[in-house]
Amino acid sequence: MKSFFYVFIGGGLGSLFRFAISKLISISKNEFPWSTFFANLIGCFLVGLLLGWAIKNNSQRSELYIFLVIGFCGGLTTFSSFSLEGLNFLRSGDYASFFSYTLISVIGGIALVSFGYYVFRLGSS
Repeated sequence: MKSFFYVFIGGGLGSLFRFAISKLISISKNEFPWSTFFANLIGCFLVGLLLGWAIKNNSQRSELYIFLVIGFCGGLTTFSSFSLEGLNFLRSGDYASFFSYTLISVIGGIALVSFGYYVFRLGSS
């Protein structure tokens, strides 16, 4: 039951952080969705760092890992907003933005999880 509490609190804090990013990086209609893009990439990098820590310490099931990765990073990153913004590009006929946003987000996200993981491993050697 404690795990649910940690996910709840972490998710709320991650969502607040994403909201703060959206206020710092405001976008107008028909612009590239930078706030979602940056929130997702920051979250991916953090997941990589935390994964490196968890593997090194055999802590993938620890309360801290649950709080930070599942809760905070889960609340920070947002697949639903990413999907909605992609759909908006398609609906407006802006196919170039749709494909570039999708490819950069997916490839960048995977790359940053990997980068975060390797940054942790290099720093803890």
